[in-house]
Amino acid sequence: MSLPLINPRELAFQLYELLPTAELSRRERFADHSRDTFDAAIDTARRVAEDYFAPHHREVDEHEPVFEDGVVTMLPQVKVALDAYAEAGFLAAHHDYELGGMQLPQVVTQAIQGIFQVANIATQSYALLTVAAANVIHHFGSAQQKQRFLPAMLDGRFTGTMCLTEPHAGSSLGDLRTSAELQTDGTYAISGNKIFISGGDHELSQNIVHLVLARIKGAPSGTRGISLFIVPKFLVDDSGTIGERNDVALAGLLHKMGWRGTTSTMLNFGEKRGATGYLIGEPNQGLRYMFHMMNEARIGVGMGATMLGYAGYQHSLDYARNRPQGRPPQAKDFDTPQRPIIEHADVRAMLLKQKAYVEGALALELYCGALVDDIATGDDQQRDAASLLLDLLTPLAKSWPSQYCLKANELAIQILGGYGYTRDYPVEQYYRDNRLNPIHEGTNGIQAIDLLGRKVTQHKGAALALLQSKIGETVSAADGLSICAPLANSVGDSVALLNELTAHLLRSFATAGGEAVLANASVYLDLCGRILISWMWLRQAIVAERALDSATADDSDFYRGKLQAARYYITWELPEIYPQAEILRRIDPTCFEMQDGWF
Repeated sequence: MSLPLINPRELAFQLYELLPTAELSRRERFADHSRDTFDAAIDTARRVAEDYFAPHHREVDEHEPVFEDGVVTMLPQVKVALDAYAEAGFLAAHHDYELGGMQLPQVVTQAIQGIFQVANIATQSYALLTVAAANVIHHFGSAQQKQRFLPAMLDGRFTGTMCLTEPHAGSSLGDLRTSAELQTDGTYAISGNKIFISGGDHELSQNIVHLVLARIKGAPSGTRGISLFIVPKFLVDDSGTIGERNDVALAGLLHKMGWRGTTSTMLNFGEKRGATGYLIGEPNQGLRYMFHMMNEARIGVGMGATMLGYAGYQHSLDYARNRPQGRPPQAKDFDTPQRPIIEHADVRAMLLKQKAYVEGALALELYCGALVDDIATGDDQQRDAASLLLDLLTPLAKSWPSQYCLKANELAIQILGGYGYTRDYPVEQYYRDNRLNPIHEGTNGIQAIDLLGRKVTQHKGAALALLQSKIGETVSAADGLSICAPLANSVGDSVALLNELTAHLLRSFATAGGEAVLANASVYLDLCGRILISWMWLRQAIVAERALDSATADDSDFYRGKLQAARYYITWELPEIYPQAEILRRIDPTCFEMQDGWF
């Protein structure tokens, strides 16, 4: 891969100029760290990603896993890469030293994950799933469960999955049929079927630790009766020794449009006697525990979507700078040399859109990482505020990048023209890989319903009020800045609209009915996303304008690029909220009233 995985200048700006990441070393947990140690970890990640992940990015797409004679086989480079990842310590990077971790802040590990995602998101998925599953066991598992499974997961001997979806239920988890029956030894016999389980079977590790949602016999129906179980592929005794195969069978592999290097599986639990499972925490609390993993995964989806969009942007930018074609409109002499296509206004417009989408999304995902650090290590006020904000932002952090960074990939294909539509160039694969992100870990439509139907009303609207206050502080910070002040006025006006519109929609739940209001929830989600990304860009623009006076020539170009992208997004994309708001105010029934037979 000839291009850098991520522009180091961009990452340094996001971490150390936009966010106060270096100041985290003042907190007790990160006292051993500094910007130097953060950068060293990032540099190590870059080397491992370049040496082991990026080289087989195309190959895992062309040679997806195969299920033959009861065994999943795949490119050997995948295991080599994951072993290198584990050996470098990244599976345990955020954990305590006592667990073999580095005690790195989440915002730094988020950046590290992004480097691997841009290099090879399919191979990286096995690691991310393992980290997320280990986090659930770490937070909610018993001492015995932690001792039995965590060390092997954090050093890469075991991988992990999350098993939620069933063939008949999809996202409707309350309808799951997988059952759990208590045994005399305190374990449970798990029986049922799961589908679309990423990383559900392979030969990359000694064992696979499945986290399985199931209903204990006699438990309440719906989501109130769901419990969470550890169901390993191979049984493990208290000493960590691997024993016989558990009653977990691979029913088949699913063949995907993209993301082909990650196995997507159908799993059968309990074909014979019932798979042995270990209850995590209390009965009937499984959805609450699993959502710890789900919310983490949703932010991971947003980061993955961002980095796939970023990869396409980098490739199309490089192509546009080096592809000669055409001449300026006023040039009449065809003997004059052709110009690089970046000199054509329409191409620059498409590149500017990509830049606005991917760098705006990156700012959002790293901001969410910083909120996780505040929840874990901040003072009481920081923890409470960060928890409120992160809960509100999670559906947006998942859905906005998965929609607009996918659009960035579409624009990258357009810039490459016919070449972009071929497999000879990587941008078509980035698009196919990114197309999964609006779907998995809760579709964007589900995120919209969650945002309008639940998140904005929680804690009597305290989270939304806090977000509006934070944006207001940024708007005020732009006072006196010649470039940013007019942009800040537009952002401030959008926040006022959001406040008025949200209050109107919440009142309409009583008058028009909740189902009618939620029928247009996706429009509300998009509107909120536009305002949120405008805030992300205003924050970047303020830093850039303040830095211009003392900037070097190279940095001056970098900062002016930031200012122009902010100007583009706030001038061109943010105003779309006004026609959206008119539709939402009317509780327009066009989609809601459409009937099955009319199609």
